[in-house]
Amino acid sequence: MTTATPLPGDVDALAEGIATVLPMGATPVMGHSVIFGLDPLWLSATILIATYAILLSEKLNRTVVVLIGAGLVIVTGVISQAQAIAGIDFNTIALLTGMMIIVSITRVSGVFEFVAIWSTKKVNADPMGILIVLSIVTAVFSAFLDNLTTVLLVVPVALLIVEKLNISPYPFLFSQILAANIGGTATLIGDPPNILIGSATGLTFMQFMTNMGPLSVIVLIVMVPLFKLLWAKGLIADEKHRERVMGFREADSIKDVVLLKKSLTVLALVIAGFIIGEQYHVLPGTTAMLGAAILLLVVSWGETEHNQAARLHEAMQEVEWPALFFFIGLFVIVAGVEHAGMLTILGKALTEFTGGDLEATAYATLWLSAVVSAAVDNIPFVATMIPLVESMEPAFGGRDIMEPVWWSLALGACLGGNGSLIGAAANVMVSGLGARAGYPISFFTFLKIGMPLMLLSVAIAHLYVWLRYFF
Repeated sequence: MTTATPLPGDVDALAEGIATVLPMGATPVMGHSVIFGLDPLWLSATILIATYAILLSEKLNRTVVVLIGAGLVIVTGVISQAQAIAGIDFNTIALLTGMMIIVSITRVSGVFEFVAIWSTKKVNADPMGILIVLSIVTAVFSAFLDNLTTVLLVVPVALLIVEKLNISPYPFLFSQILAANIGGTATLIGDPPNILIGSATGLTFMQFMTNMGPLSVIVLIVMVPLFKLLWAKGLIADEKHRERVMGFREADSIKDVVLLKKSLTVLALVIAGFIIGEQYHVLPGTTAMLGAAILLLVVSWGETEHNQAARLHEAMQEVEWPALFFFIGLFVIVAGVEHAGMLTILGKALTEFTGGDLEATAYATLWLSAVVSAAVDNIPFVATMIPLVESMEPAFGGRDIMEPVWWSLALGACLGGNGSLIGAAANVMVSGLGARAGYPISFFTFLKIGMPLMLLSVAIAHLYVWLRYFF
């Protein structure tokens, strides 16, 4: 356990120190011609708040909304185009793109369906056993792929099994959301907020594993008995339906054994690269993109130029381009408020609220992140919080001292995503898959289950942060 370094007692001096430091080395917006002579501070804040409000309404496509917001930040003169481009975290974009390509190629082999069916048969097609084992599978996959991709792969298989058992799909849909966010908490690549934080701070894959992983396992262990308490009575299937599921042949799921071997080999090398690359200052985005390129090469080796182009086209079609452009637009909007100085002001306010105490700041960040991430998508919230926390680092004594606050931000954002149906991208994806299959999820029905479980998991995280960093 580590002990927090004592902080200066003079809170006013601490807050003043924050106010004099521009986040991430940003420069003041002098020399820019802001439209109509408006104050860039208030203009950038208005664009950010308006963007959040429209995202929360869910009336318009979120990628379109943030791209319009990003465009307004530039054309109104809040920042220049060069500053906007500099504000984009290309490591995050590269990491997401590379992993999307790797997973899109790997999924063709049928390995994910194989694991789901194999796991189901191991519990003799018992509905409650299936729910638990699929939750564990989803949590593990979410840690090492990402939770959004995982639910896209596992939920359709779960729905197929549920239909064959003739039982309610809703416990499975709900548990998949909860497990995906809990598992995604564990690693650097498990959940987009972690990717954003890791890229901004330089915190490594192994640091995420050792700091976030144990808490993720603890929360999952606590949740499994609660799943049984909530849903066991309603998950009963007759013997006839269970025999039908036991008749599934998992081996039939594997469509291409050679592709499976190549994909899993490259995926293992990429994960090893995340760990080894840390020692040589190779960023995860580079590792993921290199792995994607190597996998594209090995799966199309020896084929005609036309077939190679076709494979590349198929892989690129599976990339979630709207999600990537959502990130790009978001980075630009946040760069606007950062350069205008709004985040420095908020950092000062947060410091004054917590009395300049590191432990209080960590707890405040944890709970604020959890509650806000339940109300809005945790990705834009974390993108906004990162430069705010960075602006506080000099006054607190540097990044190493601030690590508990960074872990609190990650824990709150990832676990807070379970609080509502719009709290995380994985939630929205499961909801969409359920609706497409004829099982729409009510916002308030999920809220009644998700919010209490989220608050419990964050309370566990609070205890974990205290024991690990401040005890």
